[in-house]
Amino acid sequence: MGEKKPDDGYGSALAGRPASEERRKILVVDDEAKIIEVVKSFLESKGFVVFSAENAGRAFEIFENENISLILLDLMLPDMSGEEFCAAIRKKSHVPVIMLTAKVEEEDMLKGLRLGADDYVTKPFSLKELFARVEAVLRRCGEYLLPPGNRLVFEAGALEIDFESRSVKRDGQAIGLTPNEFKILEALVRYPNKAFTRDQLIDAALGDEFDGFPRAIDSHIKNLRQKIEKNPRNPVYILTIHGVGYKFGGQHDAM
Repeated sequence: MGEKKPDDGYGSALAGRPASEERRKILVVDDEAKIIEVVKSFLESKGFVVFSAENAGRAFEIFENENISLILLDLMLPDMSGEEFCAAIRKKSHVPVIMLTAKVEEEDMLKGLRLGADDYVTKPFSLKELFARVEAVLRRCGEYLLPPGNRLVFEAGALEIDFESRSVKRDGQAIGLTPNEFKILEALVRYPNKAFTRDQLIDAALGDEFDGFPRAIDSHIKNLRQKIEKNPRNPVYILTIHGVGYKFGGQHDAM
């Protein structure tokens, strides 16, 4: 009789999906060998290919050599904090990151999200909850995230954003954005089909640096439209989603 695989009530949740999706690669980064063992076995039973690392150095090595679809990241690593690891990954990739943390303070969680994490799971967690978060993030990011890169171009070259130099061009001409304007634009561009509420945009783009009312976001959006849109009254890039907030609507050019 074969070994019984972990069962959390989901059963064969990946059955019937394309093989390419079933074999997505997940990197688990945690310094607790027991957690790695349990999570790795469980996710493999759900059809994922799972790599593991007990420190940041090994995790970077795996990430550079494998096409990782998602990272499960503990915040307490022996050679680097999880927050530092996440920030370093974000400089080179938009790969989804779910933080595994024993920190339950709201500010700790918001800090992780501002550094680029897509979700967090607090320890101790159930495998059922973890799987639900993994599925949700992969589904959401598969729909929303643009390809990684330091430079993105939209609408046949009409808008160019360079994230490394933090510069923007419209029709080949450099335009000046304030630091906060660029941060808001960057947050919107990273998830081009995600509708942000004002509060979500503040958390994602401005964080602790923001000292004002949520409606102040509207002023930043108005200024951004004046600078990057050909017709601010009929925007192409920064769209208003009535009753919700804003989203980015530009068409990304393949490079």
